[in-house]
Amino acid sequence: MKRFIISAVLLLIFIWLIWSNTGRGYPLPPPEMYLDLVQELNPSDTLNRNILGIQPYMETRDYLNQDVFYSKLNGYLTAADQEGLVKRNSLILFPEYIGTWLVISGEKHAIAEKEKLEDAMSTLIISNLVDFGLSYFKAREENRKMGALFRMKSSKMAREYYYAFSRMAQEQKCYIAAGSIILPGPGVADGELIIDNSKPLYNASFIFGPDGKIIGQPVLKAFPIESEKSFLGSATTDDFPIFNLPMGKTSLLICADSWYPEFFQLMDEEEVEIVLVPSFLAEDRGMDRLWMGYTGASAPVGTDLNDIEKISEWEAWNKYALPAKINNTKAKVALNVFLRGNLWDLGSDGQAMAYFNGQHLDAQKAERAGIWSLNF
Repeated sequence: MKRFIISAVLLLIFIWLIWSNTGRGYPLPPPEMYLDLVQELNPSDTLNRNILGIQPYMETRDYLNQDVFYSKLNGYLTAADQEGLVKRNSLILFPEYIGTWLVISGEKHAIAEKEKLEDAMSTLIISNLVDFGLSYFKAREENRKMGALFRMKSSKMAREYYYAFSRMAQEQKCYIAAGSIILPGPGVADGELIIDNSKPLYNASFIFGPDGKIIGQPVLKAFPIESEKSFLGSATTDDFPIFNLPMGKTSLLICADSWYPEFFQLMDEEEVEIVLVPSFLAEDRGMDRLWMGYTGASAPVGTDLNDIEKISEWEAWNKYALPAKINNTKAKVALNVFLRGNLWDLGSDGQAMAYFNGQHLDAQKAERAGIWSLNF
C-alpha cells in the first residue's frame, strides 16, 4: 500500500510537471494596434517641443513574452513617427499599469485566454506551485496571494519592462515616462532598474532618457486605491521626485495622486513646468457611472462630499483632478493618459486630458488606442 501511494504521488508530480511546462513559448501572431486616432492637439508653429501621449489598447496575449510586449508598444511610436510627431527629445507618456501584466510573461498561453482575472491567476499559481509556495511563505501583504504572485515574477517583470522602454528610448532618441508597473522595493542604480524583494510592493513609474538609462529615482504611488491597498505600499510626499529634463522641470503623478493638492503645492514651490499623469480606470464605461467618492484614502482637502453619487466619474475627474488643480501651479503643460484594453474581466475607460498655457485642449476620444501630441 505504501509503495502504491508513493507511486501515485510520483505519477501526479510527473503529470503536473508535464502540464505545467506545456502551452508555453509557442509563436504568437503579431500584436494588433487597434489605433483609432492620432491627433495633434495644438499647432506646432514656432513650438519645437512636444509631449506624446500614448493610450495603448492592450490584450492579455501582448504580455506573454517580452518581444511581443516591446513590439506592441513600439508599434504606437512607429505610427506617431510616420505622422512626424516623434521628434528628437520628445517626451512620451505611457499609462498606469502598462507593465503590471508582465506578471504572465513566459507563462502558459491558456492564462491569457481566461475570461476572468481570478481564473487566470489561479492557473498561474497552479502552474508554478513550488515558486508560488516559497513566495507565499515570505509574503507579508494583507492579500498574500497577490503579494506572492508579483514577488514570484518580479525579477522577470522588471527585466522585460526595462528592456522594452530602454530600447524604445534609445531607438527613438527621446524621453519616455514609462507608465507604471508593480514591483517590490523598486530603485535605480547606475541608470538601471533594481528591485528589493525584502521591501513592500509599489506601483512605480520611471522616466527613461535617450541613452536608454533611467533618470533619477522611481515615482511611487502615494495614494493606492482600495483594490490596491491590500498588497501595495504607499509613498509619502517626501518621496516625490522632480525631474530636470531638457524640455523643462517635470513631475509625474500616478493616477489617484493627481487628486491630492499637496503634490501641486510642491510643484508650485519647485516651479514645475510639465506635469504628467499616467492612469488606469477599470470597468467599461466607468467614466459614465456615478462618482462614488474616494477609495483607499481620505478625501483631499477642498472636496465637496455632496458630489458623491451626484456627478459622473468623468465630471469628478475634471472637477477634482488634474484639470482643476493644474491652475494652482506654474506649470505650462500637462497631459493625462489612460490604459485601455481587453484584459480579462477588468474593463477599462478614460480619455486623454491636456492643458497648455492656461487652457484645456480638446482631446478627441479614442475608444481603443489613441495618440495625442501636445506642442509647447
